Amino acid sequence: MTPEIGSFDRPKAEATYGKITRRLIPFLFLCYVFAFLDRINIGIAQLDMKHDVGFSDLTYSIGAGIFFLGYVLMEVPSNLLLARIGVKRTFSRIMILWGLIAAGTAFVTLPSHLYTVRFFLGLAEAGLYPGVIFYLTRWYPVERRAKVIAIFTCATGIAGLFGGPLSGALMTYFDGYGGLHGWQWMFIVQGLPASVLGVVAFFFLDDGPQQAKWLTENEKAIVLDDIRKSSSVSTKHAEHTFGRALKDFRVYVMGFVWFTQIAGVFAIGFWLPTLIKSAGVSGALQIGCYSAIPYFVSWIALIALNRHSDRTMERRWHCAIAMVCGAAGLVVAGFTTGNLALSLAALSVATAGILAPNPLIWAISTDYIRGSGAAGGVAVINCVGLLGGFVSPMIIGSIKTMTNSMAGGLGAIALLMVLGAIAAVVLAPSTSTAASGAGHTDESSDAVADATI
Repeated sequence: MTPEIGSFDRPKAEATYGKITRRLIPFLFLCYVFAFLDRINIGIAQLDMKHDVGFSDLTYSIGAGIFFLGYVLMEVPSNLLLARIGVKRTFSRIMILWGLIAAGTAFVTLPSHLYTVRFFLGLAEAGLYPGVIFYLTRWYPVERRAKVIAIFTCATGIAGLFGGPLSGALMTYFDGYGGLHGWQWMFIVQGLPASVLGVVAFFFLDDGPQQAKWLTENEKAIVLDDIRKSSSVSTKHAEHTFGRALKDFRVYVMGFVWFTQIAGVFAIGFWLPTLIKSAGVSGALQIGCYSAIPYFVSWIALIALNRHSDRTMERRWHCAIAMVCGAAGLVVAGFTTGNLALSLAALSVATAGILAPNPLIWAISTDYIRGSGAAGGVAVINCVGLLGGFVSPMIIGSIKTMTNSMAGGLGAIALLMVLGAIAAVVLAPSTSTAASGAGHTDESSDAVADATI
């Protein structure tokens, strides 16, 4: 017999959400590690790839950025399809295709090949990140969402932390093996596991609590009751249909904030190896190992910032202050070439300020966009935001080609991030988490954050 609504005790609820987190988050985390790695590994590959196939900085920048044009074109259709056919089918299709295409990057020989492969990689991967964000709204109420998204978003830091040394090792030790360059082996070895994970996802994931055979009826009732209550706490945010989301000014505000953040994310993701090389480091393995340092710092900052945001129930200022710190780090990094210690310090501040507030942007967005249009609304925000991934390398690559310096391009991206920080404080919707479940959020936040660290 299902318990009455409201009759659940907190210890049982904590145990239930702990069980859900242990089941879902490690797998989703691993999937996104490979997703982010397959986006940014071109940053270290280009150190040798440009020489081997004769690409210029501008060719590389276009190839790096065109990924996001494909991503944006497929983003909304992918998320609308997710709401219709379910998570397991959508995620399996995404991961199997992107793994095969990412591995295919190993065989590009012309700029047109690079542009085509990166464009189709974007088409294939579209929908994964917003799909996961939407998926988590089916399992966690609003007051638990930021910390769970923070754990998931740590995958970006882990991808950089371990991906840099792994990429450097593959490029160094596999160079010439089987007649292939090291960067070719890197794309193959880091791409194919995504396809394997896509097959696993079909059998491992459930579309929602109702379908989860590993939850008891009591545990399912706890989750559904909490989500229902958290969704009804705030009456100031009306339910969204997809059509209403398309016309909502604040949806585009959050899209712009995400746009400025993504511009920063891929300023780091695509150009970090180049910046470290310009500081005097030679060799792909050494560059890969040094590139892990900023991502390690960002991992700690992400947990600390989002944990404090959950404790204080404040989102917008936490997000904005971190973004300004990230912008400052980018500016300083542009003027510290030749000094490894200062460059790493500036890049660490930049990477932490850029990656740490990302879960807060989605906590604000998913609290605001509710109802039948949630999947499409989240996709719209991500669509607008991911244009930053196209603009960022184009800005930096163009300015670097003209000036032979990274400073101007990094300064331009920093300015974008400051504008995003202002928009987050002045125009972003307020969240209702302060009114929802405040009595137990601190304890669960501490438990999850401690377990993550």
